Amino acid sequence: MKKNYIIQQAGFLLMAVIVVLIASCKAERALPVNESVKDISGSWQVVRATRNGTDLTGIIDFSQFRINFKDGGYTMVNKLPFLVADDGKFSLDDPQYPFKITFIANGAAAVSTPFTYPIVNGKRQLSITFSPGCPNNSYLYVLQKVN
Repeated sequence: MKKNYIIQQAGFLLMAVIVVLIASCKAERALPVNESVKDISGSWQVVRATRNGTDLTGIIDFSQFRINFKDGGYTMVNKLPFLVADDGKFSLDDPQYPFKITFIANGAAAVSTPFTYPIVNGKRQLSITFSPGCPNNSYLYVLQKVN
């Protein structure tokens, strides 16, 4: 008799635990977060440059080179080997999640290249990979906004 009572109490306890578990499972709605539009406007300078994996930063003076992005256009100051030779317009493949930037130099065809937009040591950077002419040479410019 006592054994039946213990089994009955264990059954009630098990049922109560199951009911509590089922009642506690509630689907929560996660609201989508709207990513902000990436704004690259401003003046950018090269902080690191490589060609085919070789660091060029100590060999070539990049301190005077600037690329200025403003209102869908860009201008270059103290030009260096770059994806385009002249000033023009630019666009991002996706304003919120860009993975590719397209340069359209004045009077030239559009040229696209992949890029990243990370924050490094609290500062936004642009990493642009390109090959200006010779496909055997691959450049990586890491640019940082000039304050």
